[in-house]
Amino acid sequence: MPIKVLIVDDSALMRALLTEIINGAPDLEVVGVAPDPIAAREMIKTLNPDVLTLDVEMPRMDGLDFLDRLMRLRPMPVIMISSFTAAGSEVTLKALELGAVDYLAKPRAENISMLQDYADEIREKIRAASSARLKSAGRSVAQPSAPALAQLKGGFSPRLLAEKVIAIGASTGGTEAIKEVLCALPGEMPPIVMVQHMPDTFTPSFARRLDSLSRLTVIEAQGGERLQPGTAYLAPGHSHMRVRKSGGGFVLDLSQDEPVNRHRPAADVLFRSMAEQVGQNGLGVILTGMGKDGAQGLLAMRQAGAWNIGQDQASCVVYGMPREAAEIGALDEIASLGDIAGGILTKLRALDKRSAGA
Repeated sequence: MPIKVLIVDDSALMRALLTEIINGAPDLEVVGVAPDPIAAREMIKTLNPDVLTLDVEMPRMDGLDFLDRLMRLRPMPVIMISSFTAAGSEVTLKALELGAVDYLAKPRAENISMLQDYADEIREKIRAASSARLKSAGRSVAQPSAPALAQLKGGFSPRLLAEKVIAIGASTGGTEAIKEVLCALPGEMPPIVMVQHMPDTFTPSFARRLDSLSRLTVIEAQGGERLQPGTAYLAPGHSHMRVRKSGGGFVLDLSQDEPVNRHRPAADVLFRSMAEQVGQNGLGVILTGMGKDGAQGLLAMRQAGAWNIGQDQASCVVYGMPREAAEIGALDEIASLGDIAGGILTKLRALDKRSAGA
């Protein structure tokens, strides 16, 4: 049975384009198109789609308002269709908080090959969304209790804070997963470097959002930064990010080399640089996402002496990237999303204790 898709978009041109793209795959079928959420509400009842594509800005009812009601009353996989603007990125991040599985920017196809890449991406995202684990309505990141906060002080030695580097990779579902991990960490941490698959117009907003919510300082990397404790660096959506040893510390390099695993930034690029430059002082983290990006890089990190943890299947929106890493033996530990931060802290404390006793 094909995956049934309902398109909700006020643009007749966009509805036609999405219909043609989706129906071009034998395992996908557009069962209906709606110009606004009011019409979509009735179609959902009668057509029972497996996946919904939802425009952010529409007449009669805002896309976010509709999504909020939908996820409370009739949860289903939703892919947001957003514009390539700063405002569009802010709204999309809010949609992911409300329970949307994924998002896609409206096409900027200057040529046929770009449109083909866009078509492939839509189809891939719909397939992943159809089997995604939906976020519970109204679920938010749990804030630590007072005793837990006491444990989150860190208390790490200056040596550990200077030597260690934590690298995180994520894709589908990753914006919420990264947020949950960072918000459960203390402000006193070794430097954190992160790759989240998203367009370059989205990464500044995502970094600002994380910075406002977590105890860490979170910035979008510009290239050339010397890694500092207590700071998390997000790869910009247009460039690969690498860690490079420099003097007694580490520096970030950005490049616009060809995509790896169809992604730029790619988690594999970051993780491989960690293996080569940080070695046994690295900690690798792989979170929810479709595809295999990050698995080989994590394996290289582990072979170089790093310690790696991956998100488990039950807590992933899409169990792709962590599964690939687990299957090739790249992980030391597998944990639920809610336990990833605790796993990192436990490992860091053990390393600090061992270092002090050496």
